[in-house]
Amino acid sequence: MKIIIAGAGAVGTHLAKLLSRDHQDCVLIDEDANRLGDLDSRYDIMTLQGRTTSINTMKEAGVESADLFVGVTPDESRNMNACMIAHALGAKKTVARIDNFEYLDPTRKELFERMGINSLIFPEVLAAIDISNGLKMSWVRQRWDVNGGDLVMLGIKLRSTCEVLNQPLKTLCGPDDPYHIVAIKRDGEALIPGGNDVLEENDLAYFMTTREYIPYIRKIAGKEHYADVKNVIVMGGGRTAVRFAKIAPEYMNVKIIEQDEMRCEKLNEKLADKDVMVIHGDGRDLGLLQDEGIQNTQAFVALTGNAETNILACLTAKRLGVRKTVAMVENLDYVEMAESLDIGTIINKKTLAASHIYQMMLGADVSNVRSLMLVDSDVAEFTAAQGSRVTKHAVKDLGLPSGVTIGGLVRNGQGILVNGNTQIAAGDSVMVFCHEQNLKRVEKYFKANTLW
Repeated sequence: MKIIIAGAGAVGTHLAKLLSRDHQDCVLIDEDANRLGDLDSRYDIMTLQGRTTSINTMKEAGVESADLFVGVTPDESRNMNACMIAHALGAKKTVARIDNFEYLDPTRKELFERMGINSLIFPEVLAAIDISNGLKMSWVRQRWDVNGGDLVMLGIKLRSTCEVLNQPLKTLCGPDDPYHIVAIKRDGEALIPGGNDVLEENDLAYFMTTREYIPYIRKIAGKEHYADVKNVIVMGGGRTAVRFAKIAPEYMNVKIIEQDEMRCEKLNEKLADKDVMVIHGDGRDLGLLQDEGIQNTQAFVALTGNAETNILACLTAKRLGVRKTVAMVENLDYVEMAESLDIGTIINKKTLAASHIYQMMLGADVSNVRSLMLVDSDVAEFTAAQGSRVTKHAVKDLGLPSGVTIGGLVRNGQGILVNGNTQIAAGDSVMVFCHEQNLKRVEKYFKANTLW
């Protein structure tokens, strides 16, 4: 496939990195040579300096033969204009990054299609959904659902209270057991475990299970003492905070602390239909936090534009007794540091956006793609086509690439854990965990009439 990316910011660069692993024909455009830097030598992509809305630049990039054109500069109007021009010049599919929520109204999809914009992506909305889902389970660092939750992956930080530490996984995760461990993060390293590996204290372990066994996983992980989240304090009143407040469950009491007084007034206007308290102040102020009931707060969410501020604020909240903390960390270089400090859940809206766009070029049989930054892996939901390779052999005989694990599947609305003897059937929704591999290589196993 030929993919053209307009904008070499964090989203465009991360997306280019994902595509380079697939050896796609990828061109990254930006008018700032410094942003392009040495990306073409570090990744298997071509870079092109020029305006992202320039017809000449687009023609030089080969837009007339592009399968996908992606506009992800910080400027919404520029992205939309670039997509319209790319469509007119021959690009088969376009996607634009936006920051206007009203554009996501499903009734307007046809309008944008006529304009030549096939898909819209709002990173702050994706981040808000991630935060909301994460707070529904206070004891989980990360959650990923297949088919609406029939099959679930849970990223859990293991403490001394975990009941299954220091036991070989082959004795814990047999064919009849209600969970599998698909990945472990330990001492800064990602591990795809085998039967002889064990879980250790302070591991970040990824459990694959089905909906009915979530309480059981909570018990064996030693997390039953974690209180459910009812009171949430959000530091920073940007777009992500607004979108989170809009979709937070009704039973959660949300307070937003914002330093800018004028922004506080806007927040009160935007959230007039929600029972949200907006507080003018500094979320790092211990006195203010105590006055606002931090001692009775189950979750603290730091969403300012500064990663260091968010990390330090979460550490402070933990010291004050808050169990669940979430930090927005936009600088990818800080993600590893934030994890090593054990601050809790880390949100990076740019990798969320890049993963969402990456899904578009994988094909109709792939959905729900998610990048797991902490274990350098991706998870995706594949639908097995009639006659595809995965339906011809038991899982153990498929010859999957090293680092690829099938964690489970959904068949007729029922989540099923997979073992070596499992036979995948056409129509199954299959969870694929892919470590340091590209999902494009796995896709062929699920396509019909693929030669093998």
